[in-house]
Amino acid sequence: MKYTKLGKSDLTVSRICMGCMGFGNAATGQHSWTVDEAQTREIIKHGLELGINFYDTAIVYQNGTSEQFVGKALRDFAKRDDYVIATKFTPRTQQKIDSGVSGQKHIENYLNQSLKNLGMDYVDLYIYHMWDYHTPMEEIMEGLNNVVKAGEARYIGISNCFARQLAKANFYAKEHGLAEFVSVQGHYNLIAREEEREMAPFCADQNIAMTPYSALAGGRLSKRPGETSKRLQEDSYAKFKYDSTAEADGKIIARVAELADKRGVSMTEISLAWLLTKVTAPVVGATKLSHVDGAAKAVDLELTQDEIDYLEELYVPHALVGVMAQNGKQKAGNVV
Repeated sequence: MKYTKLGKSDLTVSRICMGCMGFGNAATGQHSWTVDEAQTREIIKHGLELGINFYDTAIVYQNGTSEQFVGKALRDFAKRDDYVIATKFTPRTQQKIDSGVSGQKHIENYLNQSLKNLGMDYVDLYIYHMWDYHTPMEEIMEGLNNVVKAGEARYIGISNCFARQLAKANFYAKEHGLAEFVSVQGHYNLIAREEEREMAPFCADQNIAMTPYSALAGGRLSKRPGETSKRLQEDSYAKFKYDSTAEADGKIIARVAELADKRGVSMTEISLAWLLTKVTAPVVGATKLSHVDGAAKAVDLELTQDEIDYLEELYVPHALVGVMAQNGKQKAGNVV
């Protein structure tokens, strides 16, 4: 495994971040394809053995059970200083707004619950899960600075925002001596490259780490035509993101398969090796041990410039999908 600094922070992270959305009680929460605690423990233990020290979860993943499973496994299998844990909070609901819960209090409450779920005293990275159009940005930044000052979060990150929003927030923080976002988690992979327009150049200029989600497009960049999985069959949200561009994306996926055959490696390794030329540490989900193996192997696979160009050649502009397609249109508290 290879390691790097997370943006301007002093956190040393593995080039692969294990995404933990696939862990949690499948009977509760958004997804039916998640794995139980025993499988979660096995996967995390294997990840640690392969040198993965960076783990990303969220309070909304399966109603907190992802945090519970992940926290227990990390506490049992590793020393606290040997891993970096990130979790996220979502915006206030309309009910909380109506009841007078401030943005700052909301952040405090959610982090306290996440720490309880994780069984930890602090998180290394606390991520603003999506831009909150119902709470002033200044209030969010003050609230995040409060939890950093309290020692409950070492650093802060942001997810699902536009480059202009990240720039505005960090400018405000810098002007007022507050904690700044050190990382951004957006939607970025070989068949979803809209982050290259403004976010990627801005992050490179500002030394902000990019830790994108959907690194394998919900498994689409790791499977050949006809291959399937429980997630591919049941993940309606991923279908919402990718089905409309399946024909154009399929041509790129075919090239991934072609290069995988040529190099004698998996499609996962090709797809992630490409993304690793662009970002700090992609967030890669795993519901099987083989998923962890493929991600870890990708770190040591170097693509030639000709191979990179070949993978990129057929990309056509995509409309924003998922959370970003709804950015600015959400009702209070909505994740999508």
